Amino acid sequence: MGMKTGGGDDLNSEINVTPLVDVMLVLLIIFMVTAPLLNTGVELDLPQVPAQKLEEQKEQLVLSITKERKLLLGKTQITWSELQTKLKANEKVQKDKVLYIEGDGSLPYSVVVTAMALAKDAGVPKVQLLTDPSERIDTSVLDKGP
Repeated sequence: MGMKTGGGDDLNSEINVTPLVDVMLVLLIIFMVTAPLLNTGVELDLPQVPAQKLEEQKEQLVLSITKERKLLLGKTQITWSELQTKLKANEKVQKDKVLYIEGDGSLPYSVVVTAMALAKDAGVPKVQLLTDPSERIDTSVLDKGP
C-alpha cells in the first residue's frame, strides 16, 4: 500500500537534508576555529599600583595627549590624522618597537585607547602608559560624579 516499486515515473518531492547538515557542520567548525583568532582588542600590560619607576632610557619617544586632545610626538605637535604616518616613519619607534603614551588625567578613556589603537595599526608592538610617580593612590578624584 505505502510501498513504491521501481517501475513508476513518480518524482520524489522530498528534500534530502543530509548534504545541508554536512555543510552546516563544516561551517560551524570553521567559525569555531577562526573566532578566537579574530581578537581586535588593544593588548596592554597594566602595571601594579603604585607604579614602578621605568628605567631611564636615552631619548624615549613619548606621545603626549593634552586636555584639549592635542597630540605631541616628542616635542612636535601633530594632528590625529598624521599620527599613524608619523609613527610608521619614525626611526626611534621602528628601532625600539615601543611607544610611551602620557595623557592628561581628565581625558576620557576612549581618547587614550584610540591613540593606542592607531599606534598598533602603525606597527608599534609595545605601548606603555606613563603616570606620575606617587607613593599613595589618590581616590578622591574617583568619588566625583560626571
